[in-house]
Amino acid sequence: MLQRRPDLAKVAVSATTRPRREGEQDGREYYFLSDAEFQRRVDNDEFEEHVSFAGGRYGTLKAEVDRLLAEGSNVILELEVEGAFEIRRRRPDSVLIFIDAPVDELERRLRERNTESAGDIAMRLDIARRQAAARGGFRHVVQNQDADRATDELLATMLAELVRNGGPLKTGPASNDPPQDR
Repeated sequence: MLQRRPDLAKVAVSATTRPRREGEQDGREYYFLSDAEFQRRVDNDEFEEHVSFAGGRYGTLKAEVDRLLAEGSNVILELEVEGAFEIRRRRPDSVLIFIDAPVDELERRLRERNTESAGDIAMRLDIARRQAAARGGFRHVVQNQDADRATDELLATMLAELVRNGGPLKTGPASNDPPQDR
């Protein structure tokens, strides 16, 4: 979506304790932290939200969100359900959008990605099933079975929310590049 409208928002880079995968760079996909460093930051109240998820710890650093907001950017956080609800408690003006996909499609994507073991895939699918039950707590639900359609719907939802909230809506050329499925 941001390839089509890079002027619309920026994604906050999350922190994690999970091992870095091949090709990942610190500060691009995640800030990769040791368990001790993650806990130090929790103890110092440096996270907007943090959770244990799929065998690792994940969190959104306050400094990352504040930096993007200070730049005048709309900020996107990629979170699981518990983290999203914590953000809503801390920042009530946030808009929660649940990205939903059929479990068989999630399984296909995870197997195609080839970065998790069969046990990890089963655990992630179980988590996805449980989290889908919480989608009613989100303002919007976007179905992500087809990447192009989901991208269109997410973009339209974000634009409508920005207009509705009077938030910073920058105008600029939309990209003609095809969307990428995350």
